[in-house]
Amino acid sequence: MRDNPPMPPLSGRRIALLESRKSDELSELVRRLGGTALSAPSVREVPRHDDADAFIEALTTRRVDVAIFLTGVGATALLDDANRRGQQAAVLDGLRQITVACRGPKPLGVMRRFGVTPAIVTVRPHTTHEVLDGLGSIDLHGKRVLVAHYGERSTDLTWALRDRGAAIVEVCPYEWALPEDVTPLEHLVREAIAGHVDAMLFTSQIQCRHLFKIAAQLDSAAPLSAAMNRDVVVGAVGPVCAQAIRDAGVTPDVIPESPNMASLIAAVADYFELTDPT
Repeated sequence: MRDNPPMPPLSGRRIALLESRKSDELSELVRRLGGTALSAPSVREVPRHDDADAFIEALTTRRVDVAIFLTGVGATALLDDANRRGQQAAVLDGLRQITVACRGPKPLGVMRRFGVTPAIVTVRPHTTHEVLDGLGSIDLHGKRVLVAHYGERSTDLTWALRDRGAAIVEVCPYEWALPEDVTPLEHLVREAIAGHVDAMLFTSQIQCRHLFKIAAQLDSAAPLSAAMNRDVVVGAVGPVCAQAIRDAGVTPDVIPESPNMASLIAAVADYFELTDPT
């Protein structure tokens, strides 16, 4: 008599995903592991074309000595804007003549795709601390440093660079905003409080802040925090994301070794397998 095959690790589990950009792909990963994906996109990226103009001008006029890219999405957005203006080749030429630093593998991949070799790439966990460590061997006094932010400005980084004597050129290719339709987020808040969510996965700090902003509008921030600490396995893709969750009064349960969503889903699946009493 054959043994029954093991149940998929997320079988019967309801997994909330707050990712906006790759929600379909991530939902499919959850389904493959037997779970039910609850998709609640939490972020809308609003382009800032004026900042793209500043980026192009800084690089084509050789006004910067160092360029720091914090995300792959931000680097891609800026280079795409340069391409639409017919300035991409000049921008890339400018990047090849200065020191380029990348926070993590995603901006690194963008630079390599365009034939730019960064001099500095951070090590895990790819936070502001690692960016500053990577720049430690460079005398920044009097240097002009371009910081390509993401949906919000990394003030800790820019203040630290100024403390080292750098003159900062800041560009933010897009801003983070709430989705135009927040109904899925409102539904998720209510489902979590009602005990109908088994896990909630965060891939950026803004996802957590937007979730709790909606909860506050529903006068439900405290009940949501209590429910997440009591009933929900909370996953954070990395330490920065985890800190935002803690700031909301919730303790993350799972932080994967590799800072990507596929690893986070796999780590949550492992968590359920290890803690399942059956």
